[in-house]
Amino acid sequence: MNRIHQFILPLLAVCLASCGSSRNLNIERGTGYNFQAGLPEFRTAAFGFVNEENNTILEITAEVVKGSLIYKEENDTLQAHISVEYQVQDQENSDNILVSEQLERTIKSTDQGVTSTREALELTFSHPVDPSRYRVLVSITDLNTKKHITQSVETAIPETEEGDYNLSNIQTFGKINGSDWESVNTYDVKGEVDSLRFVFQVISPRTEERMQIRSRLVNFESDTSYPRPMHYSNYSPSSIAYKGIDYDEESELQTSQRVLTDYSSTYIEYQFANPGRGNYRFEVNAQRGDEEELFKARDFGVKSDNYPAVSSARELARPLIYLMGEGDHEDLMEISNSDSLKKAVDRFWLKNIGNANEARQVIKMYYQRVEEANKQFSNFKEGWKTDLGMIYVLFGLPWYTRDRLKELRWYYSYNHNDPDYSYYFDQPKLRNRYYPFYHYLLRRSNYYYTVQYQQRQLWLTGQILRRQI
Repeated sequence: MNRIHQFILPLLAVCLASCGSSRNLNIERGTGYNFQAGLPEFRTAAFGFVNEENNTILEITAEVVKGSLIYKEENDTLQAHISVEYQVQDQENSDNILVSEQLERTIKSTDQGVTSTREALELTFSHPVDPSRYRVLVSITDLNTKKHITQSVETAIPETEEGDYNLSNIQTFGKINGSDWESVNTYDVKGEVDSLRFVFQVISPRTEERMQIRSRLVNFESDTSYPRPMHYSNYSPSSIAYKGIDYDEESELQTSQRVLTDYSSTYIEYQFANPGRGNYRFEVNAQRGDEEELFKARDFGVKSDNYPAVSSARELARPLIYLMGEGDHEDLMEISNSDSLKKAVDRFWLKNIGNANEARQVIKMYYQRVEEANKQFSNFKEGWKTDLGMIYVLFGLPWYTRDRLKELRWYYSYNHNDPDYSYYFDQPKLRNRYYPFYHYLLRRSNYYYTVQYQQRQLWLTGQILRRQI
């Protein structure tokens, strides 16, 4: 019996790992911001589907944030010029370029606010392709600065034989206050989105066999809290803050089931009200008779209302946790009226800095760092609320970095042995397709009490404008 156990248990483990791996390959999470200060900012996505003529089409979308571009005044208007280049590669062989296109676009505006808007220019391109796995590269160049940035996404269009069926990837859309549906290409969803829509296609030449489609919306236990101060004790490995997100702890929020009969390639969509701040998965299972079940899923995280920007009174108040005592910050966050909260935030800055003009400069710098931290370090929570985000907001961009195995080091001094300005971050879990988050935890120490206090004082006195460290 023991010898049988010795054989069965490893085999079972292999099967479970294999099944988990197969399912995980079918979980999409959207793209990130790929943010670098001073460069164009955009998000991209690719979706494969079968059209009415039963041809397979690859659709590529790119959303370019207008406020990330540089504008010049031309003919009484502000104008930004961009070049868009994209390639479709065979995922198995990157040298096999199936599509390569380049074009230019001009963004015109008479509104000076266009230089800081989060509004996006959406570009869509469609190409007929054969069923396969693809890698799509999109590059955006700001022609006024010659600066460019590239983003890569992967997608697949399954090959389906007569009488067989398959599922496409899942498209995600969001709607704000009755506006038109807009595509959501990132993992992160703005909190102000009031409705979410998930669309996928059952890819199949016509068949009359019944198919069951089951969908679920689930919530995962995850950390959305503020990070601990630098001088507190380190997190326990059993805590949710250490793990970040626990895929084994899920709550089912909503389920649905429908049956398809006499169908060809059919679009199916589900709509949900925004479930609120947290981390979620929309998943689909499709099965015909006793055949193997197909699985697709789309993970997403709901963030603050204006993410990645901060503009509401509550969004401006939250990051002050780094400059206030916990008790004072709790009192601030208990103010429910938005106007009163905004006035309290303004009083905080002006009372400490004194000079109104200097206070405006400090405020602009502080919240610019908060927004940049959101774009660079967001994972299961807003980037400014991560340990990397906390250090970035307080101290700015590190002078030097060193990344080795599961440790990241940030230096703010020429002397890399200076304990005041050398910060070590540990990675609890390696980033992979099972755990896709860029998650590092600061190696805390009682020693940092004075360091964080002194950095706070630079902000609260306005000296941060003249002395960063």
